[in-house]
Amino acid sequence: MKIILLLKPKSGSFLKSELERWLLISVLFSIVLLSIRIALTGEFLFTFLIWNLFLAFIPYAISKWLSRNIDCVHGRLKFSIIFTIWLLFIPNSFYIMTDLFHLDSFINIPLWFDLTIILSFAWNGLLLGILSVRQMEKMLEDYFFKRTELLFIYPVMFLNALGVYIGRYLRFNSWDIVSNPFQLLKDISDLVLHPFQYKYVWGMVICFSVFMTLIYILLKKLSDANGR
Repeated sequence: MKIILLLKPKSGSFLKSELERWLLISVLFSIVLLSIRIALTGEFLFTFLIWNLFLAFIPYAISKWLSRNIDCVHGRLKFSIIFTIWLLFIPNSFYIMTDLFHLDSFINIPLWFDLTIILSFAWNGLLLGILSVRQMEKMLEDYFFKRTELLFIYPVMFLNALGVYIGRYLRFNSWDIVSNPFQLLKDISDLVLHPFQYKYVWGMVICFSVFMTLIYILLKKLSDANGR
């Protein structure tokens, strides 16, 4: 299975591995579907999916660069800065799954076609996110015992889920931490200081974080099983 190979990062530049070539084909398939929709309807309604997929690619590019410059991991200050930037962008890879909220019935376009478009973009974003997390986990293995992998994975997925909520419902972007930090901090503080008032928010964050953790762990176990 080509998807299983996702959890086994390979060295080299982008598109040198078979996985990356198939991932590119998958992305091109999504873009072709979207182009067909635009040609049929004359509407650019779903073009935001391309931007969301680009944002999903950023954390993958960061972790890919780090994996090829492993010396940066040993420089605590430099790595801390890069890791923080990665944490700010990694929710974008999983956020794209919530674009299914835009699924609706439109005249002159089958619902199944729109479903295929959104699912294909969401799938590509999810793959980029899982691969990026795996690359980062591999680089930090020396700091975590293999049997306690959840000490790294779940906090990352929890922050991902929180980031998805902040992006989808509070309508903040990754760069708002620079352009609008005070409002962002205020809204997050409200969530933390009044958890019972926002119980459904925390319910969503917990459910989504567990779901993403299960997806990641199951794909990783499939990869291990495939390698035996």
